[in-house]
Amino acid sequence: MPQPSHCPLDCPDACSLDVQVEAGRVVTVDGNSLNELTAGFICAKVRGLPELLYGKERLLHPLLRVGAKGTGSFERASWDDALGLVAAQMKGARDHYGGESIVQLSYGGSNGLLTQDTTDARLWRRLGASNLARNVCAVPTTRAAAEMYGKMPGVAFHDYVEARLIIVWGCNPGATGIHVLPFIREAQKRGARLVVVDPRRSKLARSADLHLAVAPGTDVAVALALGNWLFEQGHADAEFLASHAAEVDGYRARAARWNLATAADAAGVSVDDLQTLASWYAESNPAVIRCGWGLERNRNGCGAVAAVLALPAIAGKFGVRGGGYTMSNSRAFDLDATVAANEPASAARTINMNRLGRALLEATDPPVKVLFVYNANPVATLPDQERVLAGLARDDLFTVVFEQAHNDTVDWADVVLPATAMLEHAELSNGYGAMVLQHHGPVAEPVGEARPNYDVFTDLCDRLDLSREGDPNGPAELADAILGTSGFSREIEENGIALAPTGQRPVQMVDVTPWTSDGKIHLLPATLDDETGGEFYALRPDPATREFPLALISPAIDKMVSSTFGQTVRRQWPMQIHPDDAAPRGIADGDKVRVHNDLGEMHVLVQVTDRVRPGVLFLPKGLWSHHTLNGRTTNALVPDTYTDCGEGACFNDARVQVELLDA
Repeated sequence: MPQPSHCPLDCPDACSLDVQVEAGRVVTVDGNSLNELTAGFICAKVRGLPELLYGKERLLHPLLRVGAKGTGSFERASWDDALGLVAAQMKGARDHYGGESIVQLSYGGSNGLLTQDTTDARLWRRLGASNLARNVCAVPTTRAAAEMYGKMPGVAFHDYVEARLIIVWGCNPGATGIHVLPFIREAQKRGARLVVVDPRRSKLARSADLHLAVAPGTDVAVALALGNWLFEQGHADAEFLASHAAEVDGYRARAARWNLATAADAAGVSVDDLQTLASWYAESNPAVIRCGWGLERNRNGCGAVAAVLALPAIAGKFGVRGGGYTMSNSRAFDLDATVAANEPASAARTINMNRLGRALLEATDPPVKVLFVYNANPVATLPDQERVLAGLARDDLFTVVFEQAHNDTVDWADVVLPATAMLEHAELSNGYGAMVLQHHGPVAEPVGEARPNYDVFTDLCDRLDLSREGDPNGPAELADAILGTSGFSREIEENGIALAPTGQRPVQMVDVTPWTSDGKIHLLPATLDDETGGEFYALRPDPATREFPLALISPAIDKMVSSTFGQTVRRQWPMQIHPDDAAPRGIADGDKVRVHNDLGEMHVLVQVTDRVRPGVLFLPKGLWSHHTLNGRTTNALVPDTYTDCGEGACFNDARVQVELLDA
């Protein structure tokens, strides 16, 4: 008899699961229909979860380093000895250098509310450890959505069937959230047009009525040009804007810097295609934009997202089912896991995870002496990989890695702690696409001696005399603290799932309105304009140079969730290059190439294909060292520069040269 559970991985769909377990081990995983969006099917990644849970890379016991850092040489230890050493190192660092010499590195996109920011936050705050700005993903999009709309929930995926025009911008749902696809296909059967904006010709783009392969970093120009055209051609909804929007004149002045011709030139697309998109958007009702996270990953990221999200307001596309936009629906449940920390936020210094390498090598007041990594794989996922590796190689840095699998970061640890994986511990998760909340206990036995986050951090608090009476501990107490009097606990108990207070299918500007302080849509938010010195919506120069002319981008693929599942992809992964870029360099399909810039170099196989636009190279994010020829990935070539607002990561600002290896 299958046991019910859910998927907390970093995906908008929040699938509900049926898990077949035998002798405490997961045998099969399938979808059920408790979450209506799941509709009984799930992605291949989660269907193959047993390989992740029980594969050869799974960590089974605590380990202590016995070889040089980076060699991955360890000996088995007991939990008591391992945690005793970790606690002693933390205490020593705090006593001699201050709490800020302790840095935690975590992200948690694939963790729920019980395993991130509960007992772990309690430990860091009471230690006085450095705070972490988790800005590697979604900060520019969050800033834009919050300042413009207060993170108002968006169009439900179910309602895409009502749209007459669907624009998928900076998103590849075939890899990152498959459950919107049936609704897009049904809409197409009903006569809807599909537009995809993506530098790659993805499977979805190949089935679109129009594919705009914009150059990375130019989305802001394209979106502003569309907004300007709507005003100039009389398609702006003046009545709606007067009633519901602020800074209309300011936005219009910024948008007027761009017309379809200049934007087409900047983005490297056809002006006729931009004209087609503009006309379709003006004439189509309902029209919906699925705005993804791909367009934020560059120097213009926040402005690009804001310019895209402004379009439904300019054109008056709200107020009908299937009209408006979808971004993140995470705020549909206003839950804060840190209430379970039972400790206020710390005033300690903040380190941006995007500059971990600099922090490890350059911080002096105080220096970083202890690094504790969990819910993250920084070697595989952070910018400026070479600098991160150099920091991890410091002999005077004590590194703890609390992890499920022996990944590339584990090799640099002094102490390795085995963590439970999904389905082996209790979890509470809300979707950021599907507007549902789910709570389940463990359905499988932990492998080896793996322990859940909430237990290990409670143990460390005890060892460091940081625990206090009244602290919620254990999954039940933590869930009670987070849910409080919301009523969600009772709804989950009765129905197996809780729906957002907005319902699962709210109509924007009818069932939900902007959650900004004044209830208005802010088209030129003052906070973002101030942050950019009055240059919000600017197109900042492309970092390409004559020496490094090619844009290397690293979107997600359907085999992994960031770096999770990387161990299950055992082959070398080829980098895609367009024939127009390959031919002048004498590069043929299957060749080995050197990809390099001033930050580092990567040796990879290549696939010559027209599924990327000229001038663009594609290798997925989250790859492990075994996926390339020299153990370096795209992040070895990614600068640790910041986005225009929010200090986000600029993965798609890597500019490189490519040549035959050993040429």
